[in-house]
Amino acid sequence: MHNAFMSHDYRPGDVLLLECQFTGTAVTGGTRYYVSVRWPWLEVDSQAENFRWNGQRALPTPAAREWEIFRTEPAETALKPGDTCLVGIPATVVHVQAVHRFDPPLVTGMLPRPASYLEVLQQGETHDPSLGDQGCTIDPAGGEPIYIELVFRPYAFLELGDEVADRDGRAWRFDAAAWNWHPFDGEQSGTPAWPLKLIARQGEPTPKEAGEVARATAVGSHLDELERWSTHTHARPATHQQ
Repeated sequence: MHNAFMSHDYRPGDVLLLECQFTGTAVTGGTRYYVSVRWPWLEVDSQAENFRWNGQRALPTPAAREWEIFRTEPAETALKPGDTCLVGIPATVVHVQAVHRFDPPLVTGMLPRPASYLEVLQQGETHDPSLGDQGCTIDPAGGEPIYIELVFRPYAFLELGDEVADRDGRAWRFDAAAWNWHPFDGEQSGTPAWPLKLIARQGEPTPKEAGEVARATAVGSHLDELERWSTHTHARPATHQQ
């Protein structure tokens, strides 16, 4: 079971509820830091060159100090090779840090081949550009039956690439994420002052599109939108995004 909207609709900043029904599997190996289990949902890609997936996946124990969205029941620390267990995702709220799309789909040694990946962070975690490995990656339309619900989308009334004029008459382009605003006057910082007027959306906006943006920003501010997002994520945007 997957979400109701297609993977190409995801964008950075989205707050998602993830869940995957726990499924029976077998433990194939283990160390202090990881437990390996047979992965019950994906198949080996026999046509993949230079990739030989063994059908297993290693899940971290607390000693590894890594966050992994898939968990086992019983917990990883209670398992040893030969045991049976359940693997899945308990209901978990995450926020999307980045979206990666692949055309053609990415060859990983597993089937199905992913057409996109979402980099997600857990509640309470702010993206740190200095860290090379943070959060985890999921295939939103892959073989794992992940239920995905959109909890909150900042600036949901705008589309990527929209151009707006703010209360002070400054023109802005909405790109990549809710916290990455680009003014046309060349200034390197700042955020648009509400209310906003939609001036371009792949050309001339329709009266309906312009009206939706005007109504959505008639009250409130960019800071209010940020606070709503932080209420769900318990985090802040990266410093360069605020």
